[in-house]
Amino acid sequence: MGAIVNCVAYRQGKRLGTVSMEEIRTVLAVPGTFVWLGLHEPELALLRQAQQAFGLHDLAVEDATNAHQRPKLEAYGDSVFVVLNTAQLVEDEVVVGETHLFVGPNYVVSVRHGASSTYAPVRERCENDPHGLANGPGYVLYALMDFVVDHYLPIVTRLEDTFEALEQNIFRDEFDRAAIERLYQIKRQVLRLRNAVSPVEDMCGQLIRLHEEVVPKELRAYFRDIEDHASRLVRTLDVVREMLTTAVQVNLALVTVGQNEVVKRLAGWGAILAIPTVVFSLYGMNFDFMPELKVHYAYPAVIGVTALACGALWRRLHRAGWI
Repeated sequence: MGAIVNCVAYRQGKRLGTVSMEEIRTVLAVPGTFVWLGLHEPELALLRQAQQAFGLHDLAVEDATNAHQRPKLEAYGDSVFVVLNTAQLVEDEVVVGETHLFVGPNYVVSVRHGASSTYAPVRERCENDPHGLANGPGYVLYALMDFVVDHYLPIVTRLEDTFEALEQNIFRDEFDRAAIERLYQIKRQVLRLRNAVSPVEDMCGQLIRLHEEVVPKELRAYFRDIEDHASRLVRTLDVVREMLTTAVQVNLALVTVGQNEVVKRLAGWGAILAIPTVVFSLYGMNFDFMPELKVHYAYPAVIGVTALACGALWRRLHRAGWI
């Protein structure tokens, strides 16, 4: 039973007090009362007990037991089952956890798995807003989803800052393996976070349009606000992902251009050296008749002509930017 974080009954926006698992059915029988049960990595036996107390669906309980679910929203009669991915930064690494929410007309069961902040601040926020809490379990669902989405923003900001710090090492004409590996790690974290945020948009849309029994008209604006926040986060993550891809491509392009410049210089010097190589190689052949060998100034003349030819070629290549 250590997995029970809190189990509190509410009526007309006011806290009535803590209730035990055995008292839940009795409390729920009173009109206008709902119970919010908070669990942290519960065992199957505890989930089965909660299932009996609230009438939870077998498939939803099975998902909450196994965890490792994708973000989704499932409807079971007049109740909904919501799976959210929570995210935290642990040593500059995005660690994803899960929150499972069972929401019915008179109950909310929140189940936390893995990396996730405590929902005590959410409960305190709800209890400090009796007007909102008077809307019932739908307001608690809003507060929990809003809390999860708000915690995505600092992580997105941190990823953006990390990328900006790496930019100066990327836009150079030399290959930096460590920087490229770090960029790949950031991109992987961006994708992981995007997969957590993106489904929230669709879930809010479904809750607004299809589940009036959970989300009354008074709360639709609240869920549209969450939808807007999630949409902006998705767009920001898409921009960061595109910038990461472009940065890697630009770095590789700069490295390629730099290598091409080296090849051009080597080719230029190879062309210059080819002139004396051809001229001097002639003197290594066994010709019977080489008249210039008997001319007094033949050797310095050949050296001078070769030097002039090399100089002319060097000047031409230098003007062309090859040397």
